[in-house]
Amino acid sequence: MSDIHAALHARHRAVLPDWLALYYRQPIEITHGEGRYVWDAEGRRYLDFFGGILTTMTAHALPEVTEAVAAQAGRILHTSTLYLDRPMVELAERVARLSGIPDARVFFTTSGTEANDTALLLATAYRRSHQILAMRNSYHGRSFSAVGVTGNRAWSPTSLSPLHTLYLHGAVRTRGPFAALSDAEFTAACVADLEDLLGQVGGDVAALIAEPVQGVGGFTAPPDGLYAAFREVLNRHGILWISDEVQTGWGRTGDHFWGWQAHAAAGPPDLLTFAKGIGNGMSIGGVVARADIMNCLTANSISTFGGSPVTMAAGLANLDHLLAHDLQGNARRVGGLLIERLRAATAGNEAVREVRGRGLMIGIELAGPDGPSGSGAPTAADAAAAVLEAAREGGLLIGKGGGHHGAVLRIAPPLSLTVAEAEEGAAILQAALDTVRVTRTGEVGT
Repeated sequence: MSDIHAALHARHRAVLPDWLALYYRQPIEITHGEGRYVWDAEGRRYLDFFGGILTTMTAHALPEVTEAVAAQAGRILHTSTLYLDRPMVELAERVARLSGIPDARVFFTTSGTEANDTALLLATAYRRSHQILAMRNSYHGRSFSAVGVTGNRAWSPTSLSPLHTLYLHGAVRTRGPFAALSDAEFTAACVADLEDLLGQVGGDVAALIAEPVQGVGGFTAPPDGLYAAFREVLNRHGILWISDEVQTGWGRTGDHFWGWQAHAAAGPPDLLTFAKGIGNGMSIGGVVARADIMNCLTANSISTFGGSPVTMAAGLANLDHLLAHDLQGNARRVGGLLIERLRAATAGNEAVREVRGRGLMIGIELAGPDGPSGSGAPTAADAAAAVLEAAREGGLLIGKGGGHHGAVLRIAPPLSLTVAEAEEGAAILQAALDTVRVTRTGEVGT
């Protein structure tokens, strides 16, 4: 580690929490970016295949966004929701129309965690119940309530919760008791599991919260239509459906603008949460809900920072760019090429269990013994950490995740990724994977 990075790392450790994770054995400081590339404090350039955890959705330093932020900041930075806010109203109108939810209302927050927290508040108040259905392997944020519906022990620091949460099968297609079934049989088994669970619950259930494609869980997804099949059961019981689109929204999956549209047979969700990509780095989150649900709260409420004029200006400019340049279509085309390139590159590599994904949301799950990294014998999670390091050395930034297995490489570049950049990143990643070998006994070598 250079003296620059070492000094900053020491200061970080001295004043920030031990649980605030940093990537890499020698953490890097990213100082600036342009397009799909970023540079560190030493001037080294990296191709960014993680986009600030799926947040830099269009491009680094996108001129339209930076100009909109500067212009709005030059007028006024902050007012709060106690005053009329033209950029907030304009973005809410756009999001409401795009959401697919009839008679929609929009509430802006500053993060996906806060958006999910708000959706849970609305659902439990509307249904007068604190019982929530969630998916195994899920992640919904770091607040007390969001942790309480997160089915992933790596991201659940406490078992205490204000909610009574019941976890369902279905979000992970290639693991668990139903993995060997066909897609139709898998869906039927998961619906039967839901029916059985509801038959054992006393009282009403407020809502199901689910990511159409699980993010932190390793970009896992059920067969298309599963949540539509769930919805038929939920509707019979009056249970709401919250679609957590924090990572899947805005066209990232290529095939759809929202992840829920892969499960659209039973109609749109009752509530939809979003964040990350819409701000392209600015702090924007939010909830879309039917008016009767959004308006069910009887106490006063405001948001000090949600709907800030500056962040709303950024969101409007970013959304305009996304739609004008058909970045959803680009995610479908370039993402399709990238996933096939990665599948071809990893064919025969015993270190790779599966390459999966949709659009520019791709996961590479590594093989080997399950377990947390550093738990004793080398595991698939150790292999994932080794590939992450090797990719960085090659000039590529990627993410990792994968539930309690922790063995999935997460690939989510800005949606403006070019074919040449996809090829460049795939070549670096192939070389990084080739440096890691996982033997039958789980030994990780380079």
